[in-house]
Amino acid sequence: MSFTRKLLAWYKRNARVLPWRQTRNPYAILVSEFMLQQTQVSRVLEYFPRFMARFPTIASLAGARPKAVMEQWDGLGYYARARNLHKLAKHVAETGDRIPDDPEDLRTLPGVGRYTAGAVACFAYEKPVPTVDTNVRRVLQRAFGSKDVWELAEQLVPKQGERAWRFNQALMELGALVCTARKPKCPECPVRSDCLAVRKVVRIRSPRSAHPR
Repeated sequence: MSFTRKLLAWYKRNARVLPWRQTRNPYAILVSEFMLQQTQVSRVLEYFPRFMARFPTIASLAGARPKAVMEQWDGLGYYARARNLHKLAKHVAETGDRIPDDPEDLRTLPGVGRYTAGAVACFAYEKPVPTVDTNVRRVLQRAFGSKDVWELAEQLVPKQGERAWRFNQALMELGALVCTARKPKCPECPVRSDCLAVRKVVRIRSPRSAHPR
């Protein structure tokens, strides 16, 4: 598919180096996804390394006192995320299970919604499942004019795990860097020729052909 091919080629050249992209550790990815909820990447880049250094495993987080967890989270805001992450760690530690690789099982854990479940399943276990966050939703709605973005994302995501990982990361990266909410950089977009929103703008701006006299 032209959209996928162009998107992946762009991502290969332009992807930011982020610590949670350099690992397949389910715990590390889970921590990053909790932090990234409603928080800018630049902010998470400050907190993620410190948090992982203090609580390097899910067992160490599960055994921590609530006060210690909140101290490491202090300044990130939305503190329910930290409490839910702590509850999740305790649940996994108590049951002796690993962090699940199935999105439906992940959604039974504290603080894990549809997006986070898909993100952990794909980014940790390379499951070919969709991951629709705010950035992905915006890209897909603009490019395809789709209202049911989850259904569309399910159809678009490659079936091969490693390729699905890159595709989902690329969609989020495009939304974060190019297809932004207020001032999208359409001339820089690698999939502009496949984008419904761009084609609509071009049609509106194109001068009407003159009628013969």
